[in-house]
Amino acid sequence: MFADGGDLVDAEFWHNRWRDSLIPFHKERANQFLKKYFDTLGLADGDEVLVPLSGKSVDMRWLRDRGCTVTGVELSDIAVRDFFNEQGIAASRRRDGAFQILEGEGIKLLCGDIFALDSTHATNISAVYDRAALVALPRELRVRYVDHLLSLLAPAVPMLLLTFEYPAHEIDGPPFSVDEAQVRELYAGRREVTRLESLDRLEDEPRLAERGMTQLQEHAFLLTGG
Repeated sequence: MFADGGDLVDAEFWHNRWRDSLIPFHKERANQFLKKYFDTLGLADGDEVLVPLSGKSVDMRWLRDRGCTVTGVELSDIAVRDFFNEQGIAASRRRDGAFQILEGEGIKLLCGDIFALDSTHATNISAVYDRAALVALPRELRVRYVDHLLSLLAPAVPMLLLTFEYPAHEIDGPPFSVDEAQVRELYAGRREVTRLESLDRLEDEPRLAERGMTQLQEHAFLLTGG
């Protein structure tokens, strides 16, 4: 789940991780919190869900199978290609401005920089599922990311946000530790933040305990129009 620490977390970092298949954050099953709290988003069949920094997450297939259309944004072309190949989905390909877009069977992945995303790509977004974006960004980029994301969304668009919390001095991210206080600060005055649940995840990551981590929680938040 975690990088082995010490590297500068920038675009090259992520390209290298995907190139070298160093992707412990990728999971083979849909996220437990997504399954449990999907209905809190109040979506209807055909509604579009934005998945920022999507990787090749199987959560996108899960969302599509629940009747949603899915738009993911991912920096790595390896991740984008792997998603469609591993899911057995034939995808068309086209260029649209800063993005190479692959699309098939209700899932559209925009390969490029999340900060290049503009309103033309987000005109019909009904919800956001952020499992991997906020926690992937170092602190200095989180404010910019949240400001940019909210600039693309109507105020009523709900968000399901998942974060990790752990003693930051014990392990280097990503994913980085983002606690409830940070979430509330980032979205203050713009979204109502409700913590849905927190679970202890350290038992699921024994190698992190071996590296000295003493606590690891995963939090689920529902963000609604403020």
